[in-house]
Amino acid sequence: MNKLMIWYGELLTQKNLIKRGALFLTPGMLWLMIFLILPGLILVLVSFAGRGSYGELVWEFSLENYSRLMGFGVFGWTPDYIVILLRSAWVAIVTTGISVLLSYPLCFFIAGKPKRTRFLWLTLVIIPFWTNMVIRTYSWFLILAPELPLAKLAAWLKIISPGMALYPSAFAVYLGMVSMFLPFVALPLFSSVERLDWTLVEAAQDLYASNFRIFMHAILPQTLPGLSVGVILTFVPAMGMFVVPDLLGGAKYMLVGNLIQQQFGASRDWAFGAAISMGLMILTLFSLYLYRKKINNTELI
Repeated sequence: MNKLMIWYGELLTQKNLIKRGALFLTPGMLWLMIFLILPGLILVLVSFAGRGSYGELVWEFSLENYSRLMGFGVFGWTPDYIVILLRSAWVAIVTTGISVLLSYPLCFFIAGKPKRTRFLWLTLVIIPFWTNMVIRTYSWFLILAPELPLAKLAAWLKIISPGMALYPSAFAVYLGMVSMFLPFVALPLFSSVERLDWTLVEAAQDLYASNFRIFMHAILPQTLPGLSVGVILTFVPAMGMFVVPDLLGGAKYMLVGNLIQQQFGASRDWAFGAAISMGLMILTLFSLYLYRKKINNTELI
Protein backbone atom coordinates (compact mmCIF):
# COMPACT_ATOMS: atom_id res chain seq x y z
CA MET A 1 0.00 0.00 0.00
CA ASN A 2 2.83 2.38 0.87
CA LYS A 3 4.61 1.55 -2.38
CA LEU A 4 1.41 2.28 -4.31
CA MET A 5 1.01 5.64 -2.54
CA ILE A 6 4.62 6.51 -3.31
CA TRP A 7 4.07 5.61 -7.01
CA TYR A 8 0.95 7.80 -7.17
CA GLY A 9 2.85 10.62 -5.50
CA GLU A 10 5.63 10.41 -8.09
CA LEU A 11 3.09 10.26 -10.92
CA LEU A 12 1.28 13.40 -9.77
CA THR A 13 4.37 15.60 -9.66
CA GLN A 14 4.44 18.27 -12.32
CA LYS A 15 7.66 16.98 -13.88
CA ASN A 16 6.36 13.43 -14.29
CA LEU A 17 3.00 14.61 -15.59
CA ILE A 18 4.76 16.66 -18.29
CA LYS A 19 6.94 13.68 -19.24
CA ARG A 20 4.03 11.27 -19.51
CA GLY A 21 1.89 13.83 -21.32
CA ALA A 22 4.65 14.42 -23.85
CA LEU A 23 5.05 10.65 -24.29
CA PHE A 24 1.37 10.24 -25.16
CA LEU A 25 1.13 13.37 -27.32
CA THR A 26 4.31 12.89 -29.37
CA PRO A 27 3.03 10.16 -31.78
CA GLY A 28 -0.12 12.13 -32.61
CA MET A 29 1.77 15.40 -33.01
CA LEU A 30 4.33 13.74 -35.29
CA TRP A 31 1.52 12.30 -37.40
CA LEU A 32 -0.09 15.75 -37.75
CA MET A 33 3.26 17.39 -38.53
CA ILE A 34 4.25 14.89 -41.23
CA PHE A 35 0.91 14.33 -42.95
CA LEU A 36 -0.95 17.63 -42.39
CA ILE A 37 1.15 20.62 -41.35
CA LEU A 38 4.25 19.88 -43.48
CA PRO A 39 2.27 19.25 -46.73
CA GLY A 40 0.27 22.40 -46.00
CA LEU A 41 3.44 24.48 -45.63
CA ILE A 42 4.83 23.00 -48.86
CA LEU A 43 1.55 23.88 -50.61
CA VAL A 44 1.87 27.48 -49.41
CA LEU A 45 5.43 27.73 -50.75
CA VAL A 46 4.53 26.19 -54.10
CA SER A 47 1.59 28.60 -54.51
CA PHE A 48 4.05 31.52 -54.68
CA ALA A 49 6.26 29.82 -57.30
CA GLY A 50 6.04 30.09 -61.08
CA ARG A 51 5.65 27.65 -63.97
CA GLY A 52 8.50 26.93 -66.37
CA SER A 53 8.25 26.23 -70.09
CA TYR A 54 7.89 22.46 -69.54
CA GLY A 55 5.71 22.59 -66.43
CA GLU A 56 8.56 22.66 -63.92
CA LEU A 57 8.44 24.86 -60.82
CA VAL A 58 10.31 28.16 -60.98
CA TRP A 59 11.09 29.57 -57.53
CA GLU A 60 10.48 33.23 -58.29
CA PHE A 61 8.00 33.89 -55.42
CA SER A 62 5.32 36.28 -56.68
CA LEU A 63 1.59 36.91 -56.22
CA GLU A 64 0.86 36.15 -59.86
CA ASN A 65 -0.98 32.89 -59.11
CA TYR A 66 -3.27 34.55 -56.58
CA SER A 67 -3.84 37.48 -58.94
CA ARG A 68 -4.77 34.97 -61.64
CA LEU A 69 -7.10 33.21 -59.22
CA MET A 70 -8.87 36.53 -58.56
CA GLY A 71 -9.43 36.83 -62.32
CA PHE A 72 -6.68 39.21 -63.40
CA GLY A 73 -4.88 37.96 -66.50
CA VAL A 74 -3.18 39.11 -69.68
CA PHE A 75 -6.49 40.00 -71.34
CA GLY A 76 -7.98 41.82 -68.34
CA TRP A 77 -10.31 40.70 -65.57
CA THR A 78 -12.61 37.68 -65.79
CA PRO A 79 -14.77 36.19 -63.00
CA ASP A 80 -14.40 32.57 -64.18
CA TYR A 81 -12.32 31.25 -61.27
CA ILE A 82 -14.32 33.16 -58.67
CA VAL A 83 -17.54 31.75 -60.14
CA ILE A 84 -16.10 28.23 -59.88
CA LEU A 85 -15.14 28.78 -56.23
CA LEU A 86 -18.57 30.18 -55.35
CA ARG A 87 -20.31 27.42 -57.31
CA SER A 88 -18.31 24.82 -55.37
CA ALA A 89 -19.33 26.42 -52.08
CA TRP A 90 -22.97 26.50 -53.19
CA VAL A 91 -22.90 22.82 -54.23
CA ALA A 92 -21.33 21.88 -50.88
CA ILE A 93 -23.93 23.92 -48.95
CA VAL A 94 -26.86 22.43 -50.89
CA THR A 95 -25.44 18.91 -50.58
CA THR A 96 -24.99 19.34 -46.84
CA GLY A 97 -28.43 20.89 -46.41
CA ILE A 98 -30.24 18.14 -48.33
CA SER A 99 -28.26 15.47 -46.46
CA VAL A 100 -29.30 17.03 -43.12
CA LEU A 101 -32.97 17.25 -44.17
CA LEU A 102 -32.95 13.59 -45.21
CA SER A 103 -30.94 12.42 -42.20
CA TYR A 104 -33.29 13.70 -39.49
CA PRO A 105 -36.34 11.59 -40.48
CA LEU A 106 -34.03 8.67 -41.30
CA CYS A 107 -32.40 8.80 -37.86
CA PHE A 108 -35.73 9.08 -36.04
CA PHE A 109 -37.05 6.17 -38.08
CA ILE A 110 -34.07 3.97 -37.15
CA ALA A 111 -34.10 5.11 -33.50
CA GLY A 112 -37.76 4.06 -33.27
CA LYS A 113 -36.98 0.49 -34.31
CA PRO A 114 -36.38 -2.30 -31.74
CA LYS A 115 -32.76 -2.70 -30.69
CA ARG A 116 -32.51 -6.14 -32.29
CA THR A 117 -33.24 -4.67 -35.76
CA ARG A 118 -31.74 -1.19 -35.29
CA PHE A 119 -28.23 -2.27 -36.26
CA LEU A 120 -29.60 -3.91 -39.40
CA TRP A 121 -30.99 -0.56 -40.53
CA LEU A 122 -27.69 1.15 -39.68
CA THR A 123 -25.91 -1.47 -41.76
CA LEU A 124 -28.09 -0.55 -44.73
CA VAL A 125 -26.97 3.06 -44.31
CA ILE A 126 -23.31 2.00 -44.21
CA ILE A 127 -23.52 -0.38 -47.21
CA PRO A 128 -22.55 2.34 -49.76
CA PHE A 129 -19.13 2.53 -48.04
CA TRP A 130 -18.51 -1.08 -49.07
CA THR A 131 -18.06 -0.13 -52.72
CA ASN A 132 -15.66 2.25 -54.41
CA MET A 133 -16.77 5.84 -54.95
CA VAL A 134 -16.13 5.65 -58.70
CA ILE A 135 -18.25 2.48 -59.00
CA ARG A 136 -21.08 4.13 -57.07
CA THR A 137 -20.89 7.15 -59.37
CA TYR A 138 -20.95 5.00 -62.50
CA SER A 139 -24.04 3.22 -61.14
CA TRP A 140 -25.93 6.49 -61.54
CA PHE A 141 -25.28 6.25 -65.29
CA LEU A 142 -27.55 3.21 -65.32
CA ILE A 143 -30.19 4.73 -63.02
CA LEU A 144 -30.37 7.96 -65.04
CA ALA A 145 -30.20 6.25 -68.46
CA PRO A 146 -32.87 7.10 -71.08
CA GLU A 147 -34.42 3.62 -70.88
CA LEU A 148 -35.17 3.74 -67.14
CA PRO A 149 -38.19 5.31 -65.37
CA LEU A 150 -36.52 8.49 -64.06
CA ALA A 151 -35.50 9.70 -67.51
CA LYS A 152 -38.85 8.65 -69.02
CA LEU A 153 -40.70 10.57 -66.29
CA ALA A 154 -38.55 13.65 -66.94
CA ALA A 155 -39.26 13.36 -70.68
CA TRP A 156 -43.01 13.03 -69.99
CA LEU A 157 -42.83 16.20 -67.85
CA LYS A 158 -41.04 17.97 -70.75
CA ILE A 159 -37.92 18.51 -68.59
CA ILE A 160 -35.69 16.74 -71.13
CA SER A 161 -36.16 15.60 -74.70
CA PRO A 162 -37.34 12.01 -75.29
CA GLY A 163 -34.47 9.56 -75.53
CA MET A 164 -32.08 11.75 -73.51
CA ALA A 165 -30.41 10.79 -70.22
CA LEU A 166 -30.57 12.87 -67.05
CA TYR A 167 -26.81 13.34 -67.16
CA PRO A 168 -24.63 15.34 -67.53
CA SER A 169 -26.58 17.92 -65.54
CA ALA A 170 -26.63 19.82 -62.25
CA PHE A 171 -29.44 17.52 -61.08
CA ALA A 172 -27.22 14.46 -61.58
CA VAL A 173 -24.37 16.15 -59.69
CA TYR A 174 -26.56 16.95 -56.67
CA LEU A 175 -28.06 13.47 -56.73
CA GLY A 176 -24.64 11.84 -56.79
CA MET A 177 -23.22 14.16 -54.12
CA VAL A 178 -26.11 13.57 -51.70
CA SER A 179 -25.90 9.81 -52.18
CA MET A 180 -22.18 9.96 -51.42
CA PHE A 181 -22.38 12.07 -48.27
CA LEU A 182 -25.72 11.14 -46.69
CA PRO A 183 -24.13 8.47 -44.41
CA PHE A 184 -21.58 11.05 -43.18
CA VAL A 185 -24.46 13.07 -41.71
CA ALA A 186 -26.78 10.23 -40.72
CA LEU A 187 -24.34 8.21 -38.61
CA PRO A 188 -23.13 10.95 -36.19
CA LEU A 189 -26.62 12.45 -36.07
CA PHE A 190 -28.10 9.07 -35.11
CA SER A 191 -25.82 8.90 -32.06
CA SER A 192 -27.45 12.14 -30.79
CA VAL A 193 -31.01 11.16 -31.75
CA GLU A 194 -30.64 7.82 -29.96
CA ARG A 195 -29.81 9.60 -26.67
CA LEU A 196 -32.58 12.19 -27.02
CA ASP A 197 -34.29 13.22 -23.76
CA TRP A 198 -37.95 12.87 -24.70
CA THR A 199 -39.14 14.49 -21.48
CA LEU A 200 -38.13 17.87 -22.94
CA VAL A 201 -40.17 17.14 -26.07
CA GLU A 202 -43.17 16.16 -23.95
CA ALA A 203 -42.80 19.33 -21.87
CA ALA A 204 -42.83 21.44 -25.05
CA GLN A 205 -45.96 19.61 -26.22
CA ASP A 206 -47.64 20.21 -22.87
CA LEU A 207 -46.96 23.93 -23.32
CA TYR A 208 -48.73 23.80 -26.72
CA ALA A 209 -45.60 24.56 -28.70
CA SER A 210 -45.83 24.19 -32.48
CA ASN A 211 -43.91 21.43 -34.24
CA PHE A 212 -41.35 23.99 -35.43
CA ARG A 213 -40.78 25.31 -31.89
CA ILE A 214 -40.57 21.78 -30.51
CA PHE A 215 -37.84 21.01 -33.01
CA MET A 216 -35.95 24.28 -32.49
CA HIS A 217 -36.11 24.32 -28.67
CA ALA A 218 -36.29 20.66 -27.62
CA ILE A 219 -34.75 18.57 -30.42
CA LEU A 220 -32.19 20.70 -32.26
CA PRO A 221 -30.14 21.75 -29.18
CA GLN A 222 -29.88 18.10 -28.09
CA THR A 223 -28.78 16.90 -31.54
CA LEU A 224 -26.34 19.76 -32.24
CA PRO A 225 -23.20 17.73 -31.34
CA GLY A 226 -23.99 14.99 -33.86
CA LEU A 227 -25.28 17.50 -36.40
CA SER A 228 -22.09 19.60 -36.20
CA VAL A 229 -19.89 16.55 -36.76
CA GLY A 230 -22.03 15.47 -39.71
CA VAL A 231 -22.01 18.93 -41.29
CA ILE A 232 -18.21 19.19 -41.06
CA LEU A 233 -17.67 15.63 -42.36
CA THR A 234 -19.92 16.44 -45.33
CA PHE A 235 -19.13 20.06 -46.16
CA VAL A 236 -15.32 19.84 -46.14
CA PRO A 237 -14.94 16.93 -48.63
CA ALA A 238 -17.90 18.17 -50.70
CA MET A 239 -16.04 21.45 -51.32
CA GLY A 240 -13.15 19.61 -52.99
CA MET A 241 -15.06 16.75 -54.64
CA PHE A 242 -14.11 16.20 -58.29
CA VAL A 243 -15.08 12.60 -59.15
CA VAL A 244 -18.86 13.08 -59.02
CA PRO A 245 -18.96 16.47 -60.85
CA ASP A 246 -16.50 15.19 -63.45
CA LEU A 247 -18.51 12.06 -64.28
CA LEU A 248 -22.10 13.23 -63.74
CA GLY A 249 -21.64 16.90 -64.63
CA GLY A 250 -19.13 16.63 -67.43
CA ALA A 251 -17.60 19.81 -68.79
CA LYS A 252 -20.89 21.63 -68.14
CA TYR A 253 -20.45 21.75 -64.36
CA MET A 254 -16.88 22.64 -63.43
CA LEU A 255 -16.11 22.75 -59.70
CA VAL A 256 -12.94 23.74 -57.91
CA GLY A 257 -11.96 20.10 -57.35
CA ASN A 258 -11.99 19.51 -61.12
CA LEU A 259 -10.00 22.70 -61.64
CA ILE A 260 -7.32 21.62 -59.16
CA GLN A 261 -7.18 18.15 -60.72
CA GLN A 262 -6.60 19.71 -64.14
CA GLN A 263 -3.75 21.92 -62.89
CA PHE A 264 -1.91 19.03 -61.23
CA GLY A 265 -2.74 16.71 -64.14
CA ALA A 266 -2.91 17.67 -67.80
CA SER A 267 -1.96 21.35 -67.42
CA ARG A 268 1.06 20.63 -65.19
CA ASP A 269 0.69 24.04 -63.56
CA TRP A 270 1.41 22.97 -60.00
CA ALA A 271 1.96 26.50 -58.69
CA PHE A 272 -1.45 27.70 -59.85
CA GLY A 273 -3.01 24.45 -58.60
CA ALA A 274 -1.49 25.10 -55.18
CA ALA A 275 -2.88 28.66 -55.20
CA ILE A 276 -6.36 27.33 -56.04
CA SER A 277 -6.00 24.78 -53.22
CA MET A 278 -5.13 27.56 -50.79
CA GLY A 279 -8.15 29.55 -51.99
CA LEU A 280 -10.32 26.47 -51.42
CA MET A 281 -8.92 26.02 -47.90
CA ILE A 282 -9.56 29.68 -47.01
CA LEU A 283 -13.11 29.53 -48.38
CA THR A 284 -13.79 26.28 -46.50
CA LEU A 285 -12.47 27.65 -43.19
CA PHE A 286 -14.46 30.85 -43.62
CA SER A 287 -17.64 28.87 -44.31
CA LEU A 288 -17.05 26.71 -41.23
CA TYR A 289 -16.49 29.86 -39.16
CA LEU A 290 -19.85 31.24 -40.31
CA TYR A 291 -21.50 27.92 -39.53
CA ARG A 292 -19.97 27.81 -36.06
CA LYS A 293 -21.11 31.38 -35.42
CA LYS A 294 -24.65 30.45 -36.46
CA ILE A 295 -24.57 27.36 -34.22
CA ASN A 296 -23.51 29.47 -31.22
CA ASN A 297 -26.45 31.78 -31.84
CA THR A 298 -28.80 28.80 -32.14
CA GLU A 299 -27.71 27.48 -28.74
CA LEU A 300 -28.86 30.74 -27.15
CA ILE A 301 -32.42 30.50 -28.49
